[in-house]
Amino acid sequence: MRPAEERALKDLEVGRVEASGVAFTVEDGLAVVRQVEAGTLTLWGSAPAFHVRAVSSAGANEEWTVVVRNAMPDAELTAQVGEDTLLVQDTEPGPLPTVKRWRIRLPVGAEARLTVAPPLWDQPRPFRFAALADVQEALPRVGDIYQRINADPTLRFIFFSGDLTQRGTIEQLEEFQSRLQESRIPLFATLGNHELLNPDPRFHEYFGRGNLHFTFQGAHFTMIDSGNGSLDPRAEVELDRWLEAGRDSVHILGTHIPLVDPIGVRNGAFASRNEAASLLAKLARARLDLSLYGHVHSYYAFSNAGIPAFISGGGGAIPEQFDGVGRHFLAVEVDPPAQSVRTVSLVRVD
Repeated sequence: MRPAEERALKDLEVGRVEASGVAFTVEDGLAVVRQVEAGTLTLWGSAPAFHVRAVSSAGANEEWTVVVRNAMPDAELTAQVGEDTLLVQDTEPGPLPTVKRWRIRLPVGAEARLTVAPPLWDQPRPFRFAALADVQEALPRVGDIYQRINADPTLRFIFFSGDLTQRGTIEQLEEFQSRLQESRIPLFATLGNHELLNPDPRFHEYFGRGNLHFTFQGAHFTMIDSGNGSLDPRAEVELDRWLEAGRDSVHILGTHIPLVDPIGVRNGAFASRNEAASLLAKLARARLDLSLYGHVHSYYAFSNAGIPAFISGGGGAIPEQFDGVGRHFLAVEVDPPAQSVRTVSLVRVD
Protein backbone atom coordinates (compact mmCIF):
# COMPACT_ATOMS: atom_id res chain seq x y z
CA MET A 1 0.00 0.00 0.00
CA ARG A 2 3.02 2.30 0.49
CA PRO A 3 5.61 1.25 -2.11
CA ALA A 4 7.71 4.41 -1.62
CA GLU A 5 7.81 4.25 2.20
CA GLU A 6 11.27 2.67 2.39
CA ARG A 7 12.70 5.38 0.15
CA ALA A 8 11.01 8.12 2.19
CA LEU A 9 12.72 6.69 5.29
CA LYS A 10 16.07 6.53 3.48
CA ASP A 11 15.69 10.25 2.75
CA LEU A 12 15.94 10.93 6.49
CA GLU A 13 19.39 9.29 6.73
CA VAL A 14 21.04 11.07 3.81
CA GLY A 15 23.96 13.29 4.80
CA ARG A 16 24.77 11.84 8.22
CA VAL A 17 28.08 10.32 9.32
CA GLU A 18 30.36 10.20 12.35
CA ALA A 19 34.10 9.64 12.05
CA SER A 20 37.29 10.48 13.96
CA GLY A 21 35.29 12.10 16.74
CA VAL A 22 33.28 14.44 14.50
CA ALA A 23 29.57 14.05 13.73
CA PHE A 24 28.67 15.57 10.35
CA THR A 25 25.06 16.35 9.40
CA VAL A 26 24.10 17.86 6.06
CA GLU A 27 21.08 20.05 6.79
CA ASP A 28 17.92 18.92 4.95
CA GLY A 29 19.92 16.04 3.42
CA LEU A 30 21.10 18.22 0.51
CA ALA A 31 24.34 16.27 0.01
CA VAL A 32 25.30 12.60 0.21
CA VAL A 33 28.27 11.41 2.26
CA ARG A 34 30.28 9.43 -0.27
CA GLN A 35 33.33 8.70 1.84
CA VAL A 36 34.93 9.69 5.13
CA GLU A 37 38.40 8.54 6.11
CA ALA A 38 41.79 9.82 7.23
CA GLY A 39 40.56 13.36 7.82
CA THR A 40 38.79 13.66 4.47
CA LEU A 41 35.03 14.12 4.07
CA THR A 42 33.73 13.59 0.52
CA LEU A 43 30.22 14.74 -0.38
CA TRP A 44 28.03 14.62 -3.49
CA GLY A 45 26.01 17.83 -3.72
CA SER A 46 22.26 17.57 -4.35
CA ALA A 47 21.65 21.32 -4.43
CA PRO A 48 23.48 24.51 -5.48
CA ALA A 49 23.98 25.51 -1.83
CA PHE A 50 23.87 23.56 1.41
CA HIS A 51 24.98 23.65 5.06
CA VAL A 52 26.84 21.04 7.11
CA ARG A 53 26.90 20.90 10.91
CA ALA A 54 30.12 19.47 12.32
CA VAL A 55 30.09 18.63 16.04
CA SER A 56 33.57 17.82 17.35
CA SER A 57 34.05 15.87 20.55
CA ALA A 58 37.03 15.70 22.89
CA GLY A 59 40.02 14.08 21.21
CA ALA A 60 38.55 14.49 17.74
CA ASN A 61 40.61 14.94 14.60
CA GLU A 62 40.99 18.67 13.94
CA GLU A 63 42.45 18.86 10.43
CA TRP A 64 39.97 18.05 7.65
CA THR A 65 39.86 18.15 3.89
CA VAL A 66 36.34 18.70 2.53
CA VAL A 67 35.72 17.47 -1.01
CA VAL A 68 32.45 18.24 -2.78
CA ARG A 69 31.62 16.54 -6.04
CA ASN A 70 28.74 17.73 -8.22
CA ALA A 71 29.34 21.23 -6.89
CA MET A 72 28.63 24.57 -8.53
CA PRO A 73 31.79 25.64 -10.39
CA ASP A 74 31.97 28.87 -8.40
CA ALA A 75 31.14 27.29 -5.03
CA GLU A 76 33.02 28.47 -1.96
CA LEU A 77 33.32 27.00 1.53
CA THR A 78 32.73 29.26 4.52
CA ALA A 79 32.63 28.12 8.15
CA GLN A 80 31.63 29.56 11.49
CA VAL A 81 31.66 28.60 15.16
CA GLY A 82 29.13 30.89 16.77
CA GLU A 83 30.05 34.38 15.60
CA ASP A 84 33.63 33.42 14.77
CA THR A 85 34.69 32.71 11.19
CA LEU A 86 37.05 29.79 10.63
CA LEU A 87 39.97 29.88 8.25
CA VAL A 88 39.34 27.90 5.06
CA GLN A 89 42.19 27.11 2.67
CA ASP A 90 41.49 26.49 -1.01
CA THR A 91 43.47 23.76 -2.73
CA GLU A 92 44.73 23.72 -6.28
CA PRO A 93 41.83 23.40 -8.74
CA GLY A 94 41.43 19.99 -10.33
CA PRO A 95 40.49 19.10 -13.91
CA LEU A 96 36.72 19.08 -13.26
CA PRO A 97 34.90 22.36 -12.57
CA THR A 98 32.29 20.52 -10.47
CA VAL A 99 34.79 19.06 -7.97
CA LYS A 100 35.86 21.41 -5.19
CA ARG A 101 38.34 20.81 -2.36
CA TRP A 102 39.14 22.81 0.78
CA ARG A 103 41.14 22.40 4.00
CA ILE A 104 39.76 23.44 7.38
CA ARG A 105 40.57 23.08 11.07
CA LEU A 106 37.57 22.14 13.23
CA PRO A 107 38.01 23.22 16.89
CA VAL A 108 37.72 20.37 19.38
CA GLY A 109 34.59 20.41 21.52
CA ALA A 110 32.77 22.90 19.31
CA GLU A 111 29.97 22.90 16.73
CA ALA A 112 30.85 24.42 13.38
CA ARG A 113 28.49 25.29 10.54
CA LEU A 114 29.95 24.89 7.07
CA THR A 115 28.31 26.45 4.02
CA VAL A 116 29.06 25.29 0.48
CA ALA A 117 27.62 27.81 -1.98
CA PRO A 118 28.39 30.24 -4.79
CA PRO A 119 28.74 33.94 -3.91
CA LEU A 120 25.40 35.75 -3.43
CA TRP A 121 23.50 32.47 -3.71
CA ASP A 122 20.84 33.75 -1.31
CA GLN A 123 20.26 37.09 -3.07
CA PRO A 124 17.24 37.25 -5.46
CA ARG A 125 18.54 37.59 -9.02
CA PRO A 126 17.42 36.30 -12.44
CA PHE A 127 19.12 33.14 -13.72
CA ARG A 128 18.66 30.24 -16.12
CA PHE A 129 18.85 26.47 -15.66
CA ALA A 130 18.41 23.34 -17.80
CA ALA A 131 15.64 20.79 -17.23
CA LEU A 132 16.14 17.19 -18.40
CA ALA A 133 14.84 13.65 -17.83
CA ASP A 134 14.91 10.10 -19.19
CA VAL A 135 18.43 9.21 -20.30
CA GLN A 136 18.03 5.44 -19.74
CA GLU A 137 19.53 3.34 -22.56
CA ALA A 138 21.13 6.43 -24.17
CA LEU A 139 23.59 6.66 -21.26
CA PRO A 140 26.65 5.88 -23.45
CA ARG A 141 25.89 8.89 -25.69
CA VAL A 142 24.43 11.41 -23.26
CA GLY A 143 27.61 13.46 -23.61
CA ASP A 144 26.23 15.27 -26.65
CA ILE A 145 23.44 16.71 -24.51
CA TYR A 146 25.98 17.89 -21.95
CA GLN A 147 28.04 19.47 -24.74
CA ARG A 148 24.99 21.38 -25.93
CA ILE A 149 24.29 22.54 -22.39
CA ASN A 150 27.95 23.49 -21.94
CA ALA A 151 27.69 25.75 -24.99
CA ASP A 152 25.27 28.01 -23.10
CA PRO A 153 27.27 29.71 -20.32
CA THR A 154 24.14 31.21 -18.76
CA LEU A 155 22.78 27.83 -17.59
CA ARG A 156 23.63 27.36 -13.91
CA PHE A 157 22.65 23.74 -13.24
CA ILE A 158 20.61 20.79 -14.55
CA PHE A 159 17.28 19.96 -12.88
CA PHE A 160 16.71 16.27 -13.63
CA SER A 161 13.27 14.65 -13.30
CA GLY A 162 14.17 10.98 -13.11
CA ASP A 163 15.11 7.87 -15.10
CA LEU A 164 18.84 8.41 -15.09
CA THR A 165 19.41 4.78 -16.07
CA GLN A 166 17.67 1.82 -17.64
CA ARG A 167 17.58 -0.49 -14.61
CA GLY A 168 19.20 1.36 -11.71
CA THR A 169 22.06 -1.11 -11.27
CA ILE A 170 25.26 -0.09 -9.51
CA GLU A 171 27.12 -0.32 -12.81
CA GLN A 172 24.64 2.01 -14.52
CA LEU A 173 24.63 4.51 -11.64
CA GLU A 174 28.43 4.51 -11.75
CA GLU A 175 28.34 5.12 -15.50
CA PHE A 176 25.85 7.98 -15.12
CA GLN A 177 28.17 9.55 -12.58
CA SER A 178 31.15 9.05 -14.88
CA ARG A 179 29.37 10.52 -17.92
CA LEU A 180 28.42 13.55 -15.87
CA GLN A 181 32.08 14.52 -15.81
CA GLU A 182 31.46 15.82 -19.34
CA SER A 183 29.14 18.51 -17.94
CA ARG A 184 30.58 21.84 -16.76
CA ILE A 185 27.65 22.28 -14.35
CA PRO A 186 26.15 20.02 -11.66
CA LEU A 187 23.01 17.91 -12.02
CA PHE A 188 20.41 17.69 -9.23
CA ALA A 189 18.02 14.78 -9.59
CA THR A 190 15.12 12.81 -8.28
CA LEU A 191 14.61 9.20 -9.30
CA GLY A 192 12.25 7.61 -11.82
CA ASN A 193 10.53 4.27 -12.20
CA HIS A 194 13.52 2.78 -14.04
CA GLU A 195 15.74 3.27 -10.99
CA LEU A 196 13.33 0.90 -9.22
CA LEU A 197 13.78 -1.99 -11.64
CA ASN A 198 16.77 -3.02 -9.54
CA PRO A 199 15.45 -5.12 -6.59
CA ASP A 200 17.94 -3.27 -4.35
CA PRO A 201 17.71 0.40 -5.42
CA ARG A 202 20.88 2.37 -4.68
CA PHE A 203 19.89 5.83 -5.90
CA HIS A 204 20.13 7.37 -2.41
CA GLU A 205 23.72 6.22 -1.95
CA TYR A 206 24.81 7.91 -5.17
CA PHE A 207 22.62 10.96 -5.71
CA GLY A 208 20.77 11.57 -2.45
CA ARG A 209 17.18 12.15 -1.45
CA GLY A 210 14.28 11.40 -3.75
CA ASN A 211 12.25 14.13 -2.02
CA LEU A 212 14.12 17.38 -1.48
CA HIS A 213 13.80 21.15 -1.43
CA PHE A 214 16.36 23.89 -1.96
CA THR A 215 16.56 27.59 -2.74
CA PHE A 216 18.82 29.46 -5.13
CA GLN A 217 18.94 33.19 -5.81
CA GLY A 218 15.45 33.69 -4.44
CA ALA A 219 13.74 30.77 -6.21
CA HIS A 220 12.42 27.63 -4.50
CA PHE A 221 12.90 24.19 -6.05
CA THR A 222 11.11 21.03 -4.92
CA MET A 223 11.57 17.48 -6.16
CA ILE A 224 9.23 14.66 -5.20
CA ASP A 225 9.70 10.91 -5.65
CA SER A 226 6.90 9.62 -7.90
CA GLY A 227 8.77 6.51 -9.06
CA ASN A 228 5.81 4.28 -8.17
CA GLY A 229 3.21 6.62 -9.64
CA SER A 230 2.28 7.91 -6.19
CA LEU A 231 3.65 9.96 -3.31
CA ASP A 232 4.38 8.47 0.09
CA PRO A 233 2.45 10.12 2.98
CA ARG A 234 5.74 11.05 4.69
CA ALA A 235 6.84 12.85 1.56
CA GLU A 236 3.47 14.59 1.26
CA VAL A 237 3.92 16.04 4.75
CA GLU A 238 7.25 17.48 3.64
CA LEU A 239 5.70 18.73 0.42
CA ASP A 240 3.10 20.67 2.41
CA ARG A 241 5.87 22.38 4.36
CA TRP A 242 7.87 23.21 1.23
CA LEU A 243 4.83 24.59 -0.58
CA GLU A 244 4.18 26.91 2.33
CA ALA A 245 7.82 28.04 2.35
CA GLY A 246 7.69 28.90 -1.36
CA ARG A 247 4.20 30.41 -1.43
CA ASP A 248 5.37 34.01 -1.87
CA SER A 249 8.36 33.23 -4.11
CA VAL A 250 9.05 31.66 -7.48
CA HIS A 251 8.51 27.94 -6.85
CA ILE A 252 9.31 25.15 -9.31
CA LEU A 253 8.44 21.49 -8.81
CA GLY A 254 10.00 18.52 -10.56
CA THR A 255 8.93 14.91 -10.47
CA HIS A 256 9.20 11.96 -12.81
CA ILE A 257 5.66 10.76 -13.50
CA PRO A 258 3.16 13.46 -14.51
CA LEU A 259 0.25 13.87 -12.15
CA VAL A 260 -2.05 13.90 -15.18
CA ASP A 261 -1.21 12.61 -18.67
CA PRO A 262 -2.32 15.40 -21.04
CA ILE A 263 -2.21 13.13 -24.08
CA GLY A 264 -3.56 9.84 -22.76
CA VAL A 265 -1.84 7.60 -25.29
CA ARG A 266 0.10 5.58 -22.72
CA ASN A 267 0.21 4.94 -18.98
CA GLY A 268 1.94 8.23 -18.29
CA ALA A 269 0.29 9.54 -15.13
CA PHE A 270 -0.18 8.88 -11.41
CA ALA A 271 -1.78 5.54 -10.61
CA SER A 272 -4.67 7.20 -8.75
CA ARG A 273 -6.67 10.03 -10.30
CA ASN A 274 -7.94 10.97 -6.86
CA GLU A 275 -4.40 11.31 -5.50
CA ALA A 276 -3.36 13.32 -8.55
CA ALA A 277 -6.34 15.66 -8.16
CA SER A 278 -5.60 16.16 -4.46
CA LEU A 279 -1.95 17.00 -5.16
CA LEU A 280 -2.87 19.37 -7.98
CA ALA A 281 -5.22 21.20 -5.64
CA LYS A 282 -2.36 21.59 -3.13
CA LEU A 283 -0.05 22.96 -5.82
CA ALA A 284 -2.67 25.41 -7.07
CA ARG A 285 -3.50 26.70 -3.59
CA ALA A 286 0.23 27.23 -2.94
CA ARG A 287 0.55 29.24 -6.17
CA LEU A 288 3.20 26.98 -7.67
CA ASP A 289 4.78 28.67 -10.70
CA LEU A 290 5.98 25.72 -12.81
CA SER A 291 5.86 21.91 -12.84
CA LEU A 292 8.38 19.81 -14.76
CA TYR A 293 7.88 16.11 -15.55
CA GLY A 294 9.57 13.25 -17.42
CA HIS A 295 8.48 9.63 -18.04
CA VAL A 296 6.76 10.29 -21.38
CA HIS A 297 9.61 10.35 -23.91
CA SER A 298 8.65 13.50 -25.71
CA TYR A 299 7.87 17.19 -25.21
CA TYR A 300 4.49 18.55 -24.18
CA ALA A 301 3.50 21.97 -22.86
CA PHE A 302 0.16 22.24 -21.09
CA SER A 303 -1.51 23.49 -17.90
CA ASN A 304 -2.20 21.66 -14.64
CA ALA A 305 -4.91 23.40 -12.57
CA GLY A 306 -3.73 26.70 -14.03
CA ILE A 307 -0.04 25.89 -13.38
CA PRO A 308 2.27 25.88 -16.43
CA ALA A 309 3.47 22.30 -16.94
CA PHE A 310 6.01 20.68 -19.23
CA ILE A 311 6.88 17.08 -19.98
CA SER A 312 10.47 16.84 -21.16
CA GLY A 313 11.49 13.21 -21.56
CA GLY A 314 14.06 13.73 -24.29
CA GLY A 315 17.27 12.72 -22.54
CA GLY A 316 17.78 9.86 -24.96
CA ALA A 317 15.34 7.12 -23.97
CA ILE A 318 13.46 5.52 -26.88
CA PRO A 319 11.38 8.45 -28.20
CA GLU A 320 7.71 8.53 -29.06
CA GLN A 321 7.62 7.69 -32.75
CA PHE A 322 4.78 9.95 -33.85
CA ASP A 323 5.88 13.41 -32.75
CA GLY A 324 9.32 13.98 -34.27
CA VAL A 325 10.58 16.01 -31.31
CA GLY A 326 13.58 13.77 -30.61
CA ARG A 327 16.25 14.31 -27.98
CA HIS A 328 16.05 17.63 -26.18
CA PHE A 329 16.19 19.56 -22.93
CA LEU A 330 14.50 22.70 -21.63
CA ALA A 331 16.16 26.04 -20.86
CA VAL A 332 14.23 27.82 -18.12
CA GLU A 333 14.66 31.49 -17.23
CA VAL A 334 13.40 32.64 -13.84
CA ASP A 335 13.17 36.13 -12.37
CA PRO A 336 12.82 35.85 -8.57
CA PRO A 337 12.73 39.63 -7.95
CA ALA A 338 9.70 39.78 -10.25
CA GLN A 339 8.35 36.48 -8.85
CA SER A 340 7.99 35.01 -12.33
CA VAL A 341 9.17 32.31 -14.70
CA ARG A 342 10.06 34.29 -17.80
CA THR A 343 10.54 31.61 -20.43
CA VAL A 344 10.69 27.83 -20.90
CA SER A 345 12.44 27.06 -24.20
CA LEU A 346 12.74 23.75 -26.04
CA VAL A 347 16.33 23.00 -27.11
CA ARG A 348 16.66 20.16 -29.62
CA VAL A 349 19.85 18.12 -29.54
CA ASP A 350 19.41 16.09 -32.73
